[in-house]
Amino acid sequence: MSAESETVTAMNTAMNTGMKRRGLLAATAATGLTLATVSFAGAEDRPGSGPDGPHRTRTVRGTLPAGAPDYVYLPVEVPDGVAEFAVSYTYDKPPVPPGVQGNALDIGLFDERGTELGGRGFRGWSGGARTSFSVRSDSATPGYLPGPVRPGVWHIALAPYTVAPEGLPYEVTVTLRFGPTAPAPAPVYPPERAKGRGRAWYRGDCHLHSTHSDGRRTPAEIAAAARAAGLDFINCSEHNTTSAHTAWEGLWGDDLLILTGEEITTRNGHVLAVGTDPGVFVDWRYRARDHRFGRYARQVRRAGGLVVPAHPHATCIGCNWKFGLADADAVEVWNGPWTPDDEIALAEWDNALVAAVRNPGGGGPGRWLPAVGNSDAHREPDRVGHPQTVVLADALSRQDVLAGIRAGRSYLAESAALSLSFGATDGRGRHAGIGGRLRAAADAPVTVRLEVTGASADCTVRLVTDQGPLLTTPLPASGAGVVEWRTTPAHAAYVRAEVRHAPAVPGLPGAFAALTNPVFLDAEAGTEG
Repeated sequence: MSAESETVTAMNTAMNTGMKRRGLLAATAATGLTLATVSFAGAEDRPGSGPDGPHRTRTVRGTLPAGAPDYVYLPVEVPDGVAEFAVSYTYDKPPVPPGVQGNALDIGLFDERGTELGGRGFRGWSGGARTSFSVRSDSATPGYLPGPVRPGVWHIALAPYTVAPEGLPYEVTVTLRFGPTAPAPAPVYPPERAKGRGRAWYRGDCHLHSTHSDGRRTPAEIAAAARAAGLDFINCSEHNTTSAHTAWEGLWGDDLLILTGEEITTRNGHVLAVGTDPGVFVDWRYRARDHRFGRYARQVRRAGGLVVPAHPHATCIGCNWKFGLADADAVEVWNGPWTPDDEIALAEWDNALVAAVRNPGGGGPGRWLPAVGNSDAHREPDRVGHPQTVVLADALSRQDVLAGIRAGRSYLAESAALSLSFGATDGRGRHAGIGGRLRAAADAPVTVRLEVTGASADCTVRLVTDQGPLLTTPLPASGAGVVEWRTTPAHAAYVRAEVRHAPAVPGLPGAFAALTNPVFLDAEAGTEG
């Protein structure tokens, strides 16, 4: 670093520190604060030369205190003629006692169009996944969006995820590189339809991460893993960025539908935007107390997607879902290998089903949320497609797959080796399958039938109703079998099926091999006959 850069660094550090002490930091609309502006103007700031061509560099240091706002914006004045905006950053990670939060600092970028919530200024996010990034008109670091580096005030978003008691010292270096700009590439997005098999059961994984956020697999590696897992569709769900929407060219095919979306990663929980229009960015900079989530849930739906809270009871910091389920279209009750927090999510989901069928309006179930399962795979040895959501859809298309998920015509399985058939039939031959509704007299006999293939030898079937589990029986050692059970709508308002492995710990539930959405049994007025 030159002496000139060191001098400017010291000046900026002193100015930022003084402003913090005097409480003069400017509040922004995005629940954050704005630091002093980094300026590259002035005759003494003629671009220097180097192996990267003409460029200017500034470094800013500061310390974020414990209790800092969620987002701290560092404005940068960008002059004319800039071809590349590059950032690197570091921060201290002092040791802390057990049970005390240490330092973790996320980072992102907004261009001259501003940091307004839901605005057009978003240019990328990498969270804590990388320590440097750059954007140009024709390219960008994964997680960031290519496009022109226009003059104006840009903002680097510093997001203190956790702060140690003694504070979070940071250093941000900004380099502007000057020169000609290449034309921006035209975005190429995945098609909305694959060949498919007509009306059929299609297997998918809607929660995956690549190198465009905090994953370690490339999109090509994910597509290959999806095919190896027997999947028919996947959803691109990077944390707080849409940069991967254009990264799948040449990876889709007649056998694989690729949906575009986002994992909206707030400080009060994560939610999947599944199957949104390509290029649609959904903001994440709010907490439950801000009462803004409904606005962004509606944006997801306007973009053609589904709102699916992810791992709602995960134990990682900021992962626990606090926005409620009123704005959801489905809920992820199974995330990766089965864990106790999945068991809690399942119990909460089942309680919501009970509430839906006991609505005071009568006439069958009220609004209910289907369950989905996804791998949330980031890197080896995470298994893509463990679990997977198996959806009955009219075609292997974005519209039909999302319609099947929204209607609950789906079940969850640990792999493509396991298949289920589940439904209910009354004495008149009327039938309802998964997510469907069978209307019969309250005391009319109904036969519930589950057929399982491809399970392991240790698996047990459990049929669960609004009264709780009412039938538990082991599968044959072959892992294939048929279970039938007779009930009435008066006795069971819905029935769903679980296939579980033997418990790893005696007395505790075993991990899931498969789980169905319910079949509803609606009681008609009167009695049979």
